[in-house]
Amino acid sequence: MSEDLSPSASAIMDATKSRAKFSKHGRSLGAAGYKEASDHPENCEFLSEPGGHVAVSPGPNGFESILIGVAWDNVLVQESGFFGKMFKKARKVGVDLDIGCLYEMQDGTRGAIQAFGEKFGDFDKPPFISLSGDERTGDADGHDEYLLVNGKYWNEIKRILVYIYIYEGAPSWSEIKPQLVVDVPGENDLYVTLKAHDDSLSLCAVGGLENIRGGIKLTNYTEYFPGHSEMDRAFGYGLEWGEGHKS
Repeated sequence: MSEDLSPSASAIMDATKSRAKFSKHGRSLGAAGYKEASDHPENCEFLSEPGGHVAVSPGPNGFESILIGVAWDNVLVQESGFFGKMFKKARKVGVDLDIGCLYEMQDGTRGAIQAFGEKFGDFDKPPFISLSGDERTGDADGHDEYLLVNGKYWNEIKRILVYIYIYEGAPSWSEIKPQLVVDVPGENDLYVTLKAHDDSLSLCAVGGLENIRGGIKLTNYTEYFPGHSEMDRAFGYGLEWGEGHKS
């Protein structure tokens, strides 16, 4: 699927970028960086334990656009050579970490959205979920990458499984500290953190959004897998997985 977005979807995604800003915390971090539970507790809720969940009720007019973002820290490494060691020079090594999701609609339609395979979704048509693009470096301002869900059609969506995977770079989850945030207008920001890490696997099912009586149930999964097909089987989506690429 190509990345062509309708004018309305593009406008909403541009307007949403202002919501995709994390506050700075006095450290040199890639993009948004890692937000601790002690930062701005008055407007944030944290799900740091696998199995933890929180419910969000729709407003009188339903949901607006729902932003699901991910940010991570690039890895600092010591410069090699005599002068690098003498002056303690370090540089950031970029990690190409991608966000994606599996979805199931109320009519049983299922699919995937991710940069790998160029499946960018659609905001205005089913599945009413679109991917911002492929940031690749982890150095952009705000969320590195995000999914945008058209809340107007939330009742047509049954469930969304949000995952992140390291496409390029060493799979060291404990170093890059990825963090998922779900931004529902009018609600506290919901953060899903990976308290457990498995550096031997490059794919992590971070959390799920389920449509429960028109509301959103967000659950922290933090389960690691060797590949997409294994993750798919574990969560019962039943998709066929083949070769893909990123342009």
